[in-house]
Amino acid sequence: MEDRLVVSSTRPSAFASTLAPVLLVACGGCVPPGPGDVEAHSEPLRLDQIQVLGSHNSYKLAIEPNLLSLLAARRPEVAASLDYAHPPLAEQLDGGLRKLELDVFHDPEGGLYADPSGPRQVSAAGLDPGPPHDPAGELLAPGFKVLHVQDIDYRSSCLTLASCLAELRAWSDENPGHLPIVVTLNAKDAPIVGDDGEPEPAYVVPLPFDTAAFAALDAEIVESLGRDRLLLPDDVRGDSETLEEAVLRRGWPAVGEVRGRFLFVLDEGGGKLETYVEGHPSLRGRVLFVNAEPGRPEAAFRIVNDPIGRGEEIRELVRRGYLVRTRADADTREARSGETARRDAAFATGAHFVSTDYAFGSPFGTGYRVSLPGGGVVRCNPVTAQSGCQLAE
Repeated sequence: MEDRLVVSSTRPSAFASTLAPVLLVACGGCVPPGPGDVEAHSEPLRLDQIQVLGSHNSYKLAIEPNLLSLLAARRPEVAASLDYAHPPLAEQLDGGLRKLELDVFHDPEGGLYADPSGPRQVSAAGLDPGPPHDPAGELLAPGFKVLHVQDIDYRSSCLTLASCLAELRAWSDENPGHLPIVVTLNAKDAPIVGDDGEPEPAYVVPLPFDTAAFAALDAEIVESLGRDRLLLPDDVRGDSETLEEAVLRRGWPAVGEVRGRFLFVLDEGGGKLETYVEGHPSLRGRVLFVNAEPGRPEAAFRIVNDPIGRGEEIRELVRRGYLVRTRADADTREARSGETARRDAAFATGAHFVSTDYAFGSPFGTGYRVSLPGGGVVRCNPVTAQSGCQLAE
């Protein structure tokens, strides 16, 4: 398989799994294990000992050109930051990405985002609003919707969470034994505000993510993918008192034990984080990991998006045992300038998941592109992998 690694390790995995470990070991000075004799010589590579590439706002299609032009006339910096797009999720996974991101909006009755104001603004300006963004009427059905900015940046390769998850499940079926795939989720509920700080009346005000919304989100993920395809906080915590204690003292599971699975993370803080963890100490019974500060019982996964200014902080989090996501680029800046300092810093921090908008190259003619150092789908983590870690073809 294209994404297998081998490593020497001295820290065992305590994760109980019925999946047979398929991640083998090779290291300088080790006696190569013979058939049926792997465990006699080695320990399998853990999830926190690898590094993979991912995408930011993975569902996002290009904003309609005429709408982008109207926006650029009013808010050029905002328009520039929105001028990127991604291929369908399955195509990204085929291209080697193993971390995705979805923005979800709560829409239990359906139809809240079915008629965005963007096309009407374009038509009112005497311009072509472009092709229909939802020809099948998916946005009319109840359920979570997936888009970037309501009314403005609403084109998505999978308009509903259900359709995104169905695409992931189909790809997983076709690629059994794949590396675990991390999916970060933003729970979107912010209105679009004007210069006075008040919600703009022309735009939809999203519904809040309350207890019921998060319960529905958990349920939809389990129903769509199946419990057996998920790596949950309960799995990682095991018999430890807290999730944080489990990852810092015992460690993450071996990669071979969690192949074919998905790990979901809530990329939110403040009130949404507190709502999600309330009544679920250490995320007991929850589907999502959360972006919690170290020292909290549910802390296990951190999202730190500045690999230059916060690079040492990321490295320390990685050394301690937290999983970390960072970003190689943002707001199209690097893609337009060709600057690679942030990209290179992101990989050097040891962050396990490095997100980019340009895994398939910049459209701005600068040659900017993000791929794993050395190429491939996965590499040994430069901070946590033991000496001798190497790819096994």
